[in-house]
Amino acid sequence: MSDPTVPATPDSELRTDGERRVVEALDAAGVPYVRTRHGRVGSLVEAAAARGIAPADLVKTIVVRRGDDDYLLVLLPGDRTISWPRLRALLGVNRLSMPDAAVAKDVTGFERGTITPFGTTRTWPVVVDARAAGRTVSIGGGGHGVGIELAVDDLVAALGATVAEVGEAE
Repeated sequence: MSDPTVPATPDSELRTDGERRVVEALDAAGVPYVRTRHGRVGSLVEAAAARGIAPADLVKTIVVRRGDDDYLLVLLPGDRTISWPRLRALLGVNRLSMPDAAVAKDVTGFERGTITPFGTTRTWPVVVDARAAGRTVSIGGGGHGVGIELAVDDLVAALGATVAEVGEAE
C-alpha cells in the first residue's frame, strides 16, 4: 500500500497492457486528461486521499450484467452507490446483477480496482450518474494506483454515454 499522505504525481510510464490501452483510447478520442500514479491503495477513500481529492471526485466504474453476454459500465462518484430501481427503470429491465471479479475482468480486460470505460477489450454502453456531470474528476487508469483526471463532459461526449440519476448516497 502506498502512503496516502504522499500525493499522486503526473506519470507517463505505461507499466501494463491495461494502462497502454487506456492512454491509446483517450488519445484516439481526443480527450484532454492528466495521468497520475500513486501506487496501490486499499480503498476508494485511500485512493482519493492519495490523489488529493474528495471521495466524491473519484468516479468508480462498476460492471453491471444485464443478461447473457450483455453488460454495461456505470460510473458513480465515490460517495454514491447504484440505485438499482433507478438503473432498472432507465434500462427498462427487471433484473440486473454485478458479475464476480473474474467475469468483470473477462468482459473489460481490467482487474477490479483498475476498471475504466476507456480501453476496454470490448465496447459496452456507459451510464454516468448525473451527479458527476459538469465536473472534473479522477477515474481509473487501467492499473493499480493510476488515475486519469478529466472532465466528465468530455468522457460523455467521447463514449456516447448516457447521463442519468442512477446513484444514491451510500
